[in-house]
Amino acid sequence: MKRVIVLLLLVLFSTATLSACNTMEGLGKDVQKLGGKVEQKAKN
Repeated sequence: MKRVIVLLLLVLFSTATLSACNTMEGLGKDVQKLGGKVEQKAKN
């Protein structure tokens, strides 16, 4: 039973870690777009 619980926790942790990478990549793109808009407003 302990082995199943440990395996389940490992799978959940791995899934959370991988999804966090995708989330951070998306966040980086959003911040980059925001920076571009701020630059455009500053130029105008």
